[in-house]
Amino acid sequence: MSFGKMNTFIDIVEKVTIKDAEGFRTEVDSIVASVRAYREGRHGTEKWANRAAFSEATDLFCFRCIPGVTVTTAMVVVNDGARFEIISVENVKGRGMYIEVLAKEVKPSG
Repeated sequence: MSFGKMNTFIDIVEKVTIKDAEGFRTEVDSIVASVRAYREGRHGTEKWANRAAFSEATDLFCFRCIPGVTVTTAMVVVNDGARFEIISVENVKGRGMYIEVLAKEVKPSG
């Protein structure tokens, strides 16, 4: 993956529960990292056809590994105001250089 293809800015967000002075709990978003990423939408190529197990995934994000940060499926990717639930996280070729995330866009109801 060349650095020139990583032209999308994303935030990796984690939900954190905060307890106030009266003991009430509130969930807030905490930005874990803001990085440049390559974004690929779902389309009819052979590569996406081979991902039949992840049929609900709508987008693929690829970015460089972030030292000290472990990306999990409990996190969310935010890009241009859209939120994406992480379905799968993969270390590309096991070399620890790039992370590939398959995600599903979350659309608010209403």
